[in-house]
Amino acid sequence: MIRTFVAEPTTLTREGLIALLSREKDIELIAAVECAEDVIPAARELKPDVALIAGAFPDHDGILIARAMQAMLPQCRCAILSHTCQARDLERAIAAQVHGYLAHDCPAEFLCAAIRQMAVGNKIIDPRLAFIVVGSKANPLTLREMEALRVAAKGFTTAEIAEHLCLAPGTVRNYLSRAIAKVGARNRVDAIRIADESGWL
Repeated sequence: MIRTFVAEPTTLTREGLIALLSREKDIELIAAVECAEDVIPAARELKPDVALIAGAFPDHDGILIARAMQAMLPQCRCAILSHTCQARDLERAIAAQVHGYLAHDCPAEFLCAAIRQMAVGNKIIDPRLAFIVVGSKANPLTLREMEALRVAAKGFTTAEIAEHLCLAPGTVRNYLSRAIAKVGARNRVDAIRIADESGWL
């Protein structure tokens, strides 16, 4: 039996996982916790083979929790259940050396197969999210360029952006021009779209 642990703050998702895993003959759900504070103490006591951990809890980072759990229980294979599917979160999860990165609404068959694969030491990324790694690029924008684009995305004029950021209008124009050039955009609207789709805003 694969002793499996679930840490998920969203009631609907947690109850769905409980119902799903209870049907599997070779997977034993040993705990399903809601609060981030309960994850490490429960895992330390129960020593699961596989842990499914939400990417985010209220006021807590699921990836950091997974990293701490794997340091404490090296035999436990941790997977992140992502609700956001952002490139930066996937990169952080990979850096934390988790064994899985799955969409929280991935198909039941895939989730159970992923648990079985992780239990024998394999690493799994949801194929629907694989494009994030392939298509993601390093953020070329400076903090000020991102700030200017974020405010511009609200429909503000250059003068309004300057007032909002306490900058001179000419400085704002320079930031926006550089941002447009860096992301290969045609204009300000296109730059906002590219930056937003890339997860930089």
